Amino acid sequence: MKLKTKEVKDITVIELDGNVIGGPDVTVLNDYLHELIADNKKNVVVDLKMVSFINSSGLGMLIGGLTTMRNSGGDLKLARASKKIEHLLEVTKLLKVFDLHKNVNDAIASF
Repeated sequence: MKLKTKEVKDITVIELDGNVIGGPDVTVLNDYLHELIADNKKNVVVDLKMVSFINSSGLGMLIGGLTTMRNSGGDLKLARASKKIEHLLEVTKLLKVFDLHKNVNDAIASF
């Protein structure tokens, strides 16, 4: 998994690319989120457009990221999930946990 970021207004957009399967990627994302919090950047959109596969460890990584941001007084929202990933979020009841948007601009506007 690759991670690319950009700032839009006061929101950090994290573009994930590749399979989200946990492992070392968990540490990379978690460390980055803590850096954002240290810089007082607490609202994040995770762009899933380039993600083709997420396993249970990857879902755990996203839940951990959501918890980290919410515990700091911010939030983490998802955008542009494929139909396959959206279905996975629905089956696992995580659509009730995550705020999922069709595009990044809608996710940013929802803050």
